[in-house]
Amino acid sequence: MAVFASTVTSEQAVAAFAPQVKGRTFVITGAGRSSIGSSIAIELAKASPAHLLIASRTAANVHPVITAIREQDPSVKATFIQLDLSNHDSVCRAAQEILAATKSKIDVLINSAGNMALKKYTLDKQGIEMQMSVNHVGHFLLTNLLTPALLTGAKSPYGARVINLTSVGYQISPVRFDDVSFSDGKTYDMWTGYGQAKTAQILFAYGLTDRLKDRGVVAFACHPGSNLDTKLGSHLVMDDYSDVLSTTTRNTGQEFSFTVGDEPRFKTYEQIGATPLIAALDPDLAGRGPAYLQNGEVVEPVARHAVYDKGEVDRCWRLSEELVGQKFEY
Repeated sequence: MAVFASTVTSEQAVAAFAPQVKGRTFVITGAGRSSIGSSIAIELAKASPAHLLIASRTAANVHPVITAIREQDPSVKATFIQLDLSNHDSVCRAAQEILAATKSKIDVLINSAGNMALKKYTLDKQGIEMQMSVNHVGHFLLTNLLTPALLTGAKSPYGARVINLTSVGYQISPVRFDDVSFSDGKTYDMWTGYGQAKTAQILFAYGLTDRLKDRGVVAFACHPGSNLDTKLGSHLVMDDYSDVLSTTTRNTGQEFSFTVGDEPRFKTYEQIGATPLIAALDPDLAGRGPAYLQNGEVVEPVARHAVYDKGEVDRCWRLSEELVGQKFEY
């Protein structure tokens, strides 16, 4: 695995793995301006991918990104497909449109859409708590519906990858298997909801790799870094973050750790896509999945509930199947 400085930029990551970009098809969720996903998409466009497909909720937020891709390289096919991860009918429709648009061949799927610390307990159309819905459950459904295209992509020399953007916020809470809905909101806590969803994304990466690695599909979960330039936390003020440490200790008995090694406390917008891009492109990682990446390298999660445990991984898979009302067996 290539070694990068903690200040590596998205541009440097793409340049290092340009052969793993050229001529390949990438599907990215939630890449509206300004987001980690848009940063990733625009940088990938510099290395001659065949197709960049962005699946996101609001067309107006994605059109500037599509324009920026075409300005980088007019030969790159750039496509937008409407996707509301909180609506399973929308996810199913979008999956069919993505399969058609990609001719059922996807090399890399980057699940970057998400929300964070919703102050009010909110349910999606199916009755699932909204942070769990958008961060994890919608992506679980979408990824499984796109698996035929990933398996086709897996036949290429570099195989296929699925990248789940999680967060160090996974430390705040394990998946609440016995009360995923917070007793219908009676015990809801916005940071616990966020932590639960981000842990689920890690366990999903493990579970998907367990099922598809032998067929060439490997998944990674990664924390891109903390950043104040995206819209993810625009509804929060600094005082809202004061409960993170105490909530983590209450839920897990462990202390919260913001960084690993020499990782900067905050990454710049130019750096925020680097770790997901390394996870998506580094050919040396193929044999190391499933894994969690932070600060550009594979590390073991500091919270016990996010360390690989087959029983917990399979339990999360079964819960996710229950929430989407479908079984996915490979």
